[in-house]
Amino acid sequence: MQISDRQITKTSRIASVHRTTGETDVQVTVNLDGTGICTAATGIPFLDHMLHQIASHGLIDLDVKATGDWEIDDHHTNEDVGITLGQALSKALGDRKGIVRFGNFLAPLDEALVQVALDFSGRPHLSYGLEIPTQRVGTYDTQLVREFFVALVNHSQMTLHIRQLDGINSHHIIEATFKAFARAMRIAVEIDSRRAGTIPSSKGVL
Repeated sequence: MQISDRQITKTSRIASVHRTTGETDVQVTVNLDGTGICTAATGIPFLDHMLHQIASHGLIDLDVKATGDWEIDDHHTNEDVGITLGQALSKALGDRKGIVRFGNFLAPLDEALVQVALDFSGRPHLSYGLEIPTQRVGTYDTQLVREFFVALVNHSQMTLHIRQLDGINSHHIIEATFKAFARAMRIAVEIDSRRAGTIPSSKGVL
């Protein structure tokens, strides 16, 4: 996804973050007012698939490129993609004026049913209620789902609750989670015309 300078206006909610460590090199560009375009090349195929769910169902444009120490395992790359995406979301939201702020969605995928509720509150918190029955989906370690959301929550400064209501297939449970997250986020980052650009908090600050 290429974003030209002409597309970036004073009111654009577009942000890019480049994060480099001794273990990974991650670049993320996000457009909160996109159409679901996604380019994901993290070196972790299942994570790429989930990033496409976030873009498609969240109606955000997302460009993610990562290299990492895959010869060890996927942990560092998975976590650092979550960190960098979280930072990009926070940067794109800016002072968070005018947004709906809260989002909630219940997503089915065949036998799996997952609910996500979130709040761009400025207070990072994760309640994680998934019970994924297998250790791997393909080559992806399913423990990394939680690690991704921990990183994302801490660096976007959102409160996130994930509840699994049903499900026995690991792929279905995880994909339903990412779809529910995307839909809840789409609701939360929408501009509320009735707020007239004010902070969505009785305190006047997030």
